[in-house]
Amino acid sequence: MFVATLLCNPANPVLEPALPESLRNAWGGGEADWLAPGVAAEFSLAQMPGNRWDVWADLQKMGVDLVIQHSAGRKKKMLLADMDSTMIQQECIDELAEEAGVGARVKQITARAMNGELDFEGALTERVGLLKDLPAAVIGKVLAERITFMPGGSQLLATMKAEGAYAALVSGGFTAFTAQVAAHLGFDENRANTLEVADGKLTGKAGRPILGQKAKVEALEQITARLGIDETDVIAVGDGANDLGMLKRAGAGVALHAKPSVAAECDIRINHGDLTALLYIQGYGQNAFKG
Repeated sequence: MFVATLLCNPANPVLEPALPESLRNAWGGGEADWLAPGVAAEFSLAQMPGNRWDVWADLQKMGVDLVIQHSAGRKKKMLLADMDSTMIQQECIDELAEEAGVGARVKQITARAMNGELDFEGALTERVGLLKDLPAAVIGKVLAERITFMPGGSQLLATMKAEGAYAALVSGGFTAFTAQVAAHLGFDENRANTLEVADGKLTGKAGRPILGQKAKVEALEQITARLGIDETDVIAVGDGANDLGMLKRAGAGVALHAKPSVAAECDIRINHGDLTALLYIQGYGQNAFKG
């Protein structure tokens, strides 16, 4: 059995009752269950529709995301999340670069790296090098003035943790940021790269080894083994090329507002919904949300 979930941005609730009704009729699905009025609905299916992606493309034009997955095992025991442009709305290194006066150059490299056009480690090394001599105190300034959280993140963490799930933040960014973001949202642990500092300034170097795609997969392997759960018990979320390894290995890999080349390789693509979409696709209704 499968379940189809239709959802949109909670800030723009455009999901009309006629839409899930017409789709379930066309596909021979079960009765529609509304998880949140105007925002999310789901219905059961006996088999995967052959025109799934054609319908998905049509719904995208309406501001609606469509996710179809196996109904068994939807509620996950672990959340594995990227940070930049996923749990927060910015790329931390880009914001540091703005403060250093090299924003345009660094943003260009970041975009190419996240789209899979550049080697992640080389791209990170080059970008960090451009931050040499930036006062370390600027990190606190960026956190306070430039970083904003992705909508729905607090509900996602609070709801899954209330159900006993474990949450890990794994980033190709920096521990100076992940530590703060993880503490604010309630992650159980965080892993990221380190920015080397000497005499109160960034040295232009990152600690080795560089955490990239492989490190995110290793986090998935290590944490599930430690918890005694299966990789199918994990929901992972990210937006960049360095997230693809964990997205493909996890039981549910969610490409959230992802680069096109990344989304194309994932079955679960959220382009309109916020982080509460990860709760809806697990079958949580809005009345079950915490936080």
